[in-house]
Amino acid sequence: MMPRAKLKAQKRDAAEVLLKSRAVPAGGAWITKARQAALSRVSEMGLPNKRDEYWRYTDPRRLTDSEGQAARLHDSQGELPVFDRFDRLKVVFVDGVFDPAQSDPLALEGVEIVPLAEAAQTDLHWARDLYGTLEARAQSPVERALASLNTAYATEGMLIRVTGKPTKPISLIYQRSSEQADAMVHHVVRVEAGAVATILENGPMAARFNQVMEVEIAEGATFHHIRAQGRDHERAGAAHLFVRVGVDAQLKSFTLTANGALIRNEAVIWLDGADGSAHIAGATVGDGAFHHDDTVFINHAAPRCESRQVFKKVLRSGAVGVFQGKILVDQIAQLTDGYQISQSLLLNEDAQFLAKPELEIYADDVKCSHGSTSGEIDPHQLFYLRARGIPEDQAKLLLVLSFLAEALDEIADTAYAEDLRERLEAWLRRRG
Repeated sequence: MMPRAKLKAQKRDAAEVLLKSRAVPAGGAWITKARQAALSRVSEMGLPNKRDEYWRYTDPRRLTDSEGQAARLHDSQGELPVFDRFDRLKVVFVDGVFDPAQSDPLALEGVEIVPLAEAAQTDLHWARDLYGTLEARAQSPVERALASLNTAYATEGMLIRVTGKPTKPISLIYQRSSEQADAMVHHVVRVEAGAVATILENGPMAARFNQVMEVEIAEGATFHHIRAQGRDHERAGAAHLFVRVGVDAQLKSFTLTANGALIRNEAVIWLDGADGSAHIAGATVGDGAFHHDDTVFINHAAPRCESRQVFKKVLRSGAVGVFQGKILVDQIAQLTDGYQISQSLLLNEDAQFLAKPELEIYADDVKCSHGSTSGEIDPHQLFYLRARGIPEDQAKLLLVLSFLAEALDEIADTAYAEDLRERLEAWLRRRG
């Protein structure tokens, strides 16, 4: 085993090489301060290494190399884009760059939306209290250097402040036109007291992407987040979701992932206010050269809060799925209700699921549980359906969709859940 000091030196050396090739973007006082602080964090931490505890299942080199690998563009063959049947405010990014020509006007009652590139040129903005703040907090107890790298260098993204209850969701649409696109996108969302916000995300973004979304949910507010991560087979990327949940506030986040060479979704959530709630879920389907990593950390830091982590993965033909999930309950967080489940369905013998569920509890009046399972389609259930005249392929499809249903049920709006369920069914039918 490599000594810790030597590993740290290697990580810092790798960071130094990468940082030398990049210049910090120019901007106003507030964002320059945040970028310089993030740059210092990257220099101190170094880049992630497969010998790091929370990277041992996922090799980060494709995400940290100075030059990203090309990825062929996916042909959707005329398929209707995700969420296209819904009325929404469309905000379009092409290769990670905001495209106002394809976007709707950034005007919606109860919402203030400003591109990061525009706000970054000012010396004062409401986002100064949030940009990079939650990302910095997320560095303990686990270092997340890719997120700090994003804070330091991202020039694209949206700053969204919700003060009311908008009549339609904000839809962040990521399109890709280049096989070489290497994107960094940073969103900041503030949901003010009593407000309700829904943000939809869909599309592959880039051949390689590094995304951060920082969200603050104030007292009595609700934030719904539904994400579908494109279907490009060769793309690689890391997405970070950092959320602070206030008093009596609610978070519901769901991610659907299909295909991709390497995808790592990290989430760090703090339940800082009493009676808060945080639900985060994911459904993943992949085959072949597919590696998908969900790494989730939920900190109960106030009493009477509830959290749920529900992650389901369907894997085949060499695909690898990873789940690392932790519930941390502070001593003050009495009457906590924490639930975590991670399960995989392996459709043949060469697929693999690696799980690391964790509970760390310092309060004495809590209800916390976690579980992780991995297996194949139940032959008894398959026999039951076949005995009732259902063809084998259809029976397997029904069982797979039933397996994924618990994760999809975490989506509050059944219309969005049904849309994504249809996408999953189509994906599974195409692959037999």
